[in-house]
Amino acid sequence: MNGLSTVLIVVGLFLVGGIISFVKQGMPKSLIVLLSISAAFCLAAGVLRLEVWS
Repeated sequence: MNGLSTVLIVVGLFLVGGIISFVKQGMPKSLIVLLSISAAFCLAAGVLRLEVWS
């Protein structure tokens, strides 16, 4: 596990926390969708960069 994959996973989890907070606050759905897509990309990139695949 290298540094960049760790950073991407942490940022993705931070964005997931933001999604939960925005849903509770009743923010616009488009903002929640944009944040969800960003979190999914960060988590996917972090997981794919893990060195357990080789």
